[in-house]
Amino acid sequence: MTSPTAASALFADDLALALRIADAADVVAMARVNSADLAIDQKADATFVTDADIATERAIRDILSAERPNDGILGEEFGTEGTGSRQWIIDPIDGTHNFMRGLPMWGILIALAVDGVPQVGVVSQPALGRRWWAATGSGAWTNTPGAESRQIHVSDVSALEKSSISFQSIQQWDEAGELDNLIRLTRAVWRDRGYGDVWPYMQLAEGRLEFVAEFGVAPYDIAAVVPIVAEAGGRMTAFDGEESITKQSSLATNGVLHDTYLTFLHGGSTIAS
Repeated sequence: MTSPTAASALFADDLALALRIADAADVVAMARVNSADLAIDQKADATFVTDADIATERAIRDILSAERPNDGILGEEFGTEGTGSRQWIIDPIDGTHNFMRGLPMWGILIALAVDGVPQVGVVSQPALGRRWWAATGSGAWTNTPGAESRQIHVSDVSALEKSSISFQSIQQWDEAGELDNLIRLTRAVWRDRGYGDVWPYMQLAEGRLEFVAEFGVAPYDIAAVVPIVAEAGGRMTAFDGEESITKQSSLATNGVLHDTYLTFLHGGSTIAS
């Protein structure tokens, strides 16, 4: 579908592979969109999984096993496989509930982490015909209607009251005990919306939002997002300000407002940068 542009030499081959994997995964997932016989099961955590999730992750793992047999894999549906410093982190369908209902707001997330730090990220939303990708040192990129690559950047908005935010869902914030902080934040910013799932992170990377945060996330939910936001000039941490994908929360911003948001959401306390 697309090819990496100006990719860093260190991760150029990995990014090219991730894009080829996304091409294959798009085909598998799209074949099950709006299928009358879509098989749906409920997992132990009460979330749902479809046959499309299973088939897409299997297709991704098959390619990785052939192309990167010495790398580890962490996926939502089949867990961890292999060891070592290099680990591919995949979410075959981020937004399964949207997929089940025929909504196009779902994505395929593919990341490569080295020593726990995401270095390559691809986010594909084939139902929308959109894709975003980045590798450390390469910049962040997206496709255009003409299928050409376009580099993307976060916004330069530097005032809280002029910022636009996505909070993912009220239920998440309520369950995390942060609903009062969310309400305070919505009163302080220019605009707030709960766009949900991976799409708002990509809108942040394109400069259309200044803040996206959520709770209850696993590494496969956010690993692919990290390089894209970072290479677009933004910043992404856990809710407490730590740079980690394992703390079950995420907070992405345009960078210039990151510490402002952290301070605001923590009652004015000093947050480590």
